[in-house]
Amino acid sequence: MKTRITELFGIEHPIIQGGMHHVGLAELAAAVSNAGGLGIITGLTQRTPELLAREIARCRAMTDKPFGVNLTFLPSVNPPDYPGYVKAIIDGGVKVVETAGNNPQKWLPALKDAGIKVIHKCTSVRHALKAQAIGCDAISVDGFECGGHPGEDDVPNFILLPRAADELKIPFVASGGMADGRSLVAALALGAEGINMGTRFIATQEAPVHDNVKRAIVAASELDTRLVMRPLRNTERVLTNPATERLLQKERELGAAITFADIAPEVAGVYPRIMQQGEMEAGVWSCGMVAGLIRDVPTVQQLIDSIMAQANALISERLAGMLR
Repeated sequence: MKTRITELFGIEHPIIQGGMHHVGLAELAAAVSNAGGLGIITGLTQRTPELLAREIARCRAMTDKPFGVNLTFLPSVNPPDYPGYVKAIIDGGVKVVETAGNNPQKWLPALKDAGIKVIHKCTSVRHALKAQAIGCDAISVDGFECGGHPGEDDVPNFILLPRAADELKIPFVASGGMADGRSLVAALALGAEGINMGTRFIATQEAPVHDNVKRAIVAASELDTRLVMRPLRNTERVLTNPATERLLQKERELGAAITFADIAPEVAGVYPRIMQQGEMEAGVWSCGMVAGLIRDVPTVQQLIDSIMAQANALISERLAGMLR
């Protein structure tokens, strides 16, 4: 399948693996790239630029296909060593960077000078237009269904994607609710040039997370996510569990007076315990509503092959058969 996204990133299929904390490691990124998609290493999961450089080298040893690095720019009293991370990406020969969080404009000149293509994650059309204006090459448009941070506008992809298509000149992919060939064809119909999948890639054999995490996603329905941290305007969609309920109870009790310190036990530093140790009640963790469509744990190759086969069949058979 040829789209502006496959052409831009030099990939076979218009499928991107989202950057996910303590999930986007070399094993998963390489598997996605080897299967014809675009794998993504999550930069800030690596605690230092030196560790990121090592992870890039590990991925390079596992694939000769294009892969990218996610770099999320967060407001922080003690920010990460962003210059060091950017240098590690450039020195590592990475040709695609997925940016997220704050405006990446400050870092674009160095990335562009190195021949790196930048795709920025946005949850609104206005932010997507800003990313286009500052020189990003593509956009990942994240609808309200997505796991992680869906923004504060609550616009689902059936509205957000065609709105983006109406306004943007650069290509974009659909993120949030993407799981199979039906998702891909729907996204293409709504104006996207591919899809970005997060939760669906966690439930694969190569995903470097505990089996308890994969089982939880398979067992979940589309009704099993909750929105937390909304009073802090840092809304996150997570899988419901006892920690989620504790956090929501604190939000109800404290109301507008709540601070991050009040919920720190449920959110701070919990990802390694959940993702690596399988302590499913240790805290809250990002998961999309798409969990309701996930019923198995295939290899990445099997997943991408099935998505493309289903998409091709839908376009060439079911949809073509409806034309008169």
